[in-house]
Parts: sequence; structure tokens; C-alpha cells
Amino acid sequence: MTQPASILELIANASPLVQAVMAILLLASLASWVLIFQRWFGLNRVQGEIDDFEEEFWSGIDLAELNGELAEREDDLTGIETVFAAGFGEYQRLSAAGTTDPDAVMQFVQRAMRVALTHEEERLGRHLPFLATVGSTSVYVGLFGTVWGIMNSFRSVATMTQATLAAVAPGISEALIATAMGLFAAIPAVIGYNRFAARVEVLMKRYEAFADELTSILHRTVVAG
Repeated sequence: MTQPASILELIANASPLVQAVMAILLLASLASWVLIFQRWFGLNRVQGEIDDFEEEFWSGIDLAELNGELAEREDDLTGIETVFAAGFGEYQRLSAAGTTDPDAVMQFVQRAMRVALTHEEERLGRHLPFLATVGSTSVYVGLFGTVWGIMNSFRSVATMTQATLAAVAPGISEALIATAMGLFAAIPAVIGYNRFAARVEVLMKRYEAFADELTSILHRTVVAG
């Protein structure tokens, strides 16, 4: 009784095009896993940075002193520190220029923080489009390899005098591996994208809430001053 071919043997005996499809899907899957771990640790770090900064911010520290500390390490600021430095730095610049209109001051402060928030959103969402692309296209790429492999299998049947299941089964099996690899690449990418997109949204809401709180504090300072 003939032993069934292993998966590695099926891959090795597949047509060059099907092998190319499998190689593309394997590379896409590996790249997705690298990005998944990178985003996982990166977003966890950002959440910790927000917690640490907000704890210091609400500890009663003088905001000018806090901004001075951040200015000393300007090239090594975290995301929320960048938002604070943008808003408070603009407030100090306008105060030094003698601007006393609260509405004008807040308008410029909010604009500076919006720019910082936009940059931070881009940074948090880095590589997510790649995961979305892998998740949405890998299955179809795998199906393309499967269709091509099955087509070749049936073409070979046409040249046989007696077609049997044993003759076509290996070709169909190697073709179906492409679909399996497409699913293997797509499922983690879709889960990772959805998970990280939701976390980015939560983190951005925390940034925006902090920006609103800082705006209120500075507005009261301008009015009182």
C-alpha cells in the first residue's frame, strides 16, 4: 500500500506558480507575526507611559517646571509628553508675547495640540494597514494558487488513459495547501488588526481627554491672569 505523501513532499512537488504563491503567503505570515508582536509591546509601552505621565501631571507639580524637565530631553519625549509640550509651549510663547485674549490663546494652544495628536495617531497606527492588507488578500491569493493547482491536476487527467482518484489526489492536495496557508496568514492578521485598531482608538481618546483637561487648566490660568 502506497504511503500518502507528506505536506513537505506535496509542497516540493507543486507547480512553480503554486510554490511561488505559498512562498509569498509564508513571507506575509512571518511579517504579520513580527508586526503583531511589535505592536503588542509598543502599545503596552505607550499605555504605561500615559499612566506614568498622568500620575506626575496630577501630582501637583508646577506645569512650568514640568515643561522645563521635558525640554531637557526634547529628543526623547513620549507621545503624551509631546502633546503636553506642544500645548504648554505654545501657551508660554503667547504669554511671553503679551497675548492676553483667552480665546486667542486657547485657539493657538488647541491647534498646537491637534498637530501633536495627529502625529501621535499616525505613530500608533503604524503598520496596521499592512495587517489589514494581509488579512483581506491572503485568502484570495491562496485560492488563486488552489485554482491553478487544481486546473493543472485536471489537465494531467486529460492525458491519462485511465483516471483514478489516486492519480489526481496528490495534485488537488498540494493545491489545497495554498488555501490553508492563505487562511493561516489571514486569520492572525485580521485578529491583530482589529485588536490593535481598537487599542489605538482607546489610547487616542485618553490623549484627547488629557488635551481637553490641559486646555481647561490653561484657560482658567489665562482668565485669572
